Amino acid sequence: MTTTPGSALISVGIVDDHALFREGLREILEAGGDIGIVGEAGDSAGAVAMVGATKPDVLLLDVEIPGDEVTETVGKVRRISPGTQIIILSMYDGPQLLTRLLAAGIRGYLLKSVHRHELIAAVKSVHEDPSRVVLAVSRHSLAHVESGPPSGGLSEKELEVLQLAAQALSNAQIARRLGLAEATVKRHMRNIFVKLNAVSRIDAVNKAVAASLLAPQSRSEGE
Repeated sequence: MTTTPGSALISVGIVDDHALFREGLREILEAGGDIGIVGEAGDSAGAVAMVGATKPDVLLLDVEIPGDEVTETVGKVRRISPGTQIIILSMYDGPQLLTRLLAAGIRGYLLKSVHRHELIAAVKSVHEDPSRVVLAVSRHSLAHVESGPPSGGLSEKELEVLQLAAQALSNAQIARRLGLAEATVKRHMRNIFVKLNAVSRIDAVNKAVAASLLAPQSRSEGE
């Protein structure tokens, strides 16, 4: 059962593909006395099913579980349980992924190197104030977020289109590669220009690279 602020227990779900790590998290959190574990899962499908059944106050979600890509899992969880606050746990510290996940609606991103008191504090913090975002990442990633890079909230499909545009593919080539209509690709490109405040494809790519939305790469000649 989902608790509310002021209730005796904060209900928490744990998602990680390593059972030993889940057990460690359970012991750490339950030792605090006011946190209860209501479910566990080891992959994205299990995570969505568990959240649907238990509606936890907070979900601790590993970034590299088997199944769907993490932003897709976050989206599914938010749709079936809008009141569940999601905290990402990760060994990976990268501003590009962090930016995408924040745009997807997570409320916390913690490296797995955090101390137990930091983990407990993060769980309590996002439960007490759902508008709060808790980050325990490198200074580089934090600076990227605080500087407000021109990410413009690009969708997954827009990022795919821009990645191919960075390889010097034409709209027709991108459409064939992604199985889209050429008009759809053009619409995505227009949206990308608006969101990144770009005046050309090269400008959009350069701004996306500067914002760590795309990795730097050598431009190819297309197909």
